[in-house]
Amino acid sequence: MSGTSFLSDMLQGITERGRALFFAGPRARDAAAELDISTLCDMLLSSRGEASGMAIAAEILDRWSRLDAGEAADFLKMLARGFGADPARLERAIDRYRTEKSPASVIALHEAAEPRRQELLRRLNLAPNGTERLVRMREQLLAIKAGDADLGAVDLDFAHLFGSWFNRGFLTLQPIDWSTPAHILEKIIRYEAVHEIAGWDELRRRLQPSDRRCFAFFHPRLKDEPLVFVEVALTRGVPAAIADLLDEGRAPIAADQATTAVFYSISNCQDGLRGISFGNFLIKQVVEDLRRDLPGLKTFVTLSPVPGFAGWLSSARRSEAGLGLGEADMALLERLGDPAWAGDATLAGALEPVLLSLAARYFLVERTATGRPLDPVARFHLGNGARLERLNFLGDRSPKALAQAHGLMVNYLYKLEDIEANHEALAQRGEVTAAPAVTALLGREKDMRRSLPAMPARAARAAN
Repeated sequence: MSGTSFLSDMLQGITERGRALFFAGPRARDAAAELDISTLCDMLLSSRGEASGMAIAAEILDRWSRLDAGEAADFLKMLARGFGADPARLERAIDRYRTEKSPASVIALHEAAEPRRQELLRRLNLAPNGTERLVRMREQLLAIKAGDADLGAVDLDFAHLFGSWFNRGFLTLQPIDWSTPAHILEKIIRYEAVHEIAGWDELRRRLQPSDRRCFAFFHPRLKDEPLVFVEVALTRGVPAAIADLLDEGRAPIAADQATTAVFYSISNCQDGLRGISFGNFLIKQVVEDLRRDLPGLKTFVTLSPVPGFAGWLSSARRSEAGLGLGEADMALLERLGDPAWAGDATLAGALEPVLLSLAARYFLVERTATGRPLDPVARFHLGNGARLERLNFLGDRSPKALAQAHGLMVNYLYKLEDIEANHEALAQRGEVTAAPAVTALLGREKDMRRSLPAMPARAARAAN
């Protein structure tokens, strides 16, 4: 981190010199204090000096950090309504393009169409800790933007810029182990979003044994702040239940005895970077590193949650179309309302074939309005080119998993030579690549499909 520290110190020094010039003397400081934040933003856009520009950017971000929730919302609305594209300039650029379809007119049109706030955000990013503070700013934006088209446009600008600033080329992959500094390990505990880490003892069990690995992406402008991390278990086979991996009393194996790497938790750490994809790069890089270091690893799979399954099933049961099941199966599904059902071996045994058949339909048949898989985790892994390998009944018996997925977990298989073909099948044809054992589950109720409403052609092909 020495290079990052040097850069931060240099930027801080330039900013302080800019403050000394820009706010020199009591009158200048008093005059600056009377300027509202919108005026400072205009001044920043018109600034030509590097030091003075960084000083103004730092002043804006310092003031933003002191705003209460209502004032922060007003600031974001000000960005939306006061710092869009210049209408007159845009009209001139459009007229020029209509009469002169040259590279120069295309460039002029592109520059005129860009909202002023994009350049404002670029200049704010130059302030000390500017990147981190802009990530926090977008976190506020995401919390309030719902239903507001103007704020939605501001978010598109943030996402556009963050997509470049957090490009894979700027990210560094670092292993996380028990020797990692404590202040980073504390963040791993706090940011774990899939399987809660109860404390330091549990974290040690996930990091210290020879058959455990953890990796995180970092960005040079967010010092010691992981962006996303993945926890990996090295095993001799593909697990069907998370308890097998997290059991306190399990016996670790030597890393060189493992044949399978299991990605059992992927957690995004920065809410302000939501929608900026890192996980796909992370998994592929970790697979490459593990294959290099442990040539005995032949299989790379996930053990993943299914957070949308219970919600979909509940909605489908209430819909007019229904599920196309017989009375006996529908009566069984009613028993899911009893929190104790998973502990009743007889009831669970009767529910298993019904739920697995419905889960196969959920993954292979059902689609969003835009033709994508319904489940967000499925969209991530299948979009990355993984194969839907296995559905695991009661793979997670925790209260959270029972509420979200009736305990269902899924294995996605990452086979590097098939990733591109699987990705293209989903992206171009809407087809989910699945193991035969998964597709066979759709055959449990052959009459069920005839009772379903018509599917888009892409979804229908995926079901066959």
